[in-house]
Amino acid sequence: MKNKLVIVLDRLRSAHNVGNIFRIAEALGAAEIIACGYTPAPPHPRLEKTAMGSDKMVPCRCFASSLEAVKVLRQEGVKEILAAEPLPGSVPAWKREYNFPLAVIFGNEALGVHPETLEVVDGLVSLPMHGEKASINVGNAAAAILYAIESKE
Repeated sequence: MKNKLVIVLDRLRSAHNVGNIFRIAEALGAAEIIACGYTPAPPHPRLEKTAMGSDKMVPCRCFASSLEAVKVLRQEGVKEILAAEPLPGSVPAWKREYNFPLAVIFGNEALGVHPETLEVVDGLVSLPMHGEKASINVGNAAAAILYAIESKE
């Protein structure tokens, strides 16, 4: 990825999902991953197994909350911060224009991105959901959304 992309993980429970997202981040050349709340972060044995070494290649910072991470990212000059949420007003990932440096927040599969954080982001990005369940694994969603962003560079 030519432009700076930060991936923010908000209260993800599964170390396997986080490890998978580290692999995606490394493949795309993301600048870093920020783990918020109880999101597993390196070093972590289950994360390491799934990440297959990418956890040592992609920088990672930890914050108590995604709201705190957003505040710091803004101070650091990140131009646009988006939440990956299929809520009203969300734009399909491949239809949106992006401003870099960019951060994308992926939330807990059951709870989503923290409501306080949703109030301060610059927009919402999502994948169309046509099924009855309207839910996919956060690692799969991250892959689709992040590659859609990469294709827009």
